[in-house]
Amino acid sequence: QVQLVESGGGLVQAGGSLRLSCTVSGRTFSVYRMGWFRQPPGNEREFVAAISWTGGNTYYADSVKGRFTISRDNAKRTMYLQMNSLKPEDTAVYYCAPTSPTNYRNPRDGFGSWGQGTQVTVSS
Repeated sequence: QVQLVESGGGLVQAGGSLRLSCTVSGRTFSVYRMGWFRQPPGNEREFVAAISWTGGNTYYADSVKGRFTISRDNAKRTMYLQMNSLKPEDTAVYYCAPTSPTNYRNPRDGFGSWGQGTQVTVSS
């Protein structure tokens, strides 16, 4: 299992930027494909972006493609999400987790527990 700590959220105006971080402890970070997920107010958690263990492959939800960039530093056991051109509909609690080996849009079964997440609020 892994332990996950998300940070970097905040309140920003539409069009602004934020950089989220996800620090991982526990089992070896570098072997996992990792992903960002978010839960908008009153809605279910949804996929945002994922990155392979080498960082060579990245995947994005259509709603964030071209605006968000996912990256990772295995030496620091940290993953990042650079969010630019933020929109009010990006308002959500953002979480990170290892992703399923068969579907990068889903969290990995049995990875442990979700972290507390980090709140992103985009005002119009």
